[in-house]
Amino acid sequence: MLKKLFSTDPRDTSALVARVALGVVILPHGLQKLLGVFGGYEFSASVGYFSTMGFPSLVGVLIVLGESFGALFLILGLLGRISAAGIGAIMLGALIPVHAQNGFFMNWFGSQAGEGYEYHLLALGLSGALILSGGGRLSLDHFIAKRIIK
Repeated sequence: MLKKLFSTDPRDTSALVARVALGVVILPHGLQKLLGVFGGYEFSASVGYFSTMGFPSLVGVLIVLGESFGALFLILGLLGRISAAGIGAIMLGALIPVHAQNGFFMNWFGSQAGEGYEYHLLALGLSGALILSGGGRLSLDHFIAKRIIK
């Protein structure tokens, strides 16, 4: 079970590119919610915001931790499949109840009621690919699978 979780092809450069790109894009959003940087509100206010949207506090905590630590772990290639699944779940949770009603496109010109779901769909696609492939080249998962889990 653990070997399958950590296994990945150490030659897979596509997985490296996908996980670093997804991690680098998601990490600032997580840091906004966790630490209040980049114009964010910090941990307790972020969890409180999700509560006002009808999400239980635990879900808010998981969103904040998933976006921050999940993204960091993706960049490092640590627990790649789990991190990608968490980010994918967060994106699906944002797409369906919040962004789907605004259509496909982002609100580039301020003419829509809110942001569309194109960003979330891309993040879901990258997450799905990483769930299937693992972290690939230069991932800590490969190191763990090869040296620690026999």
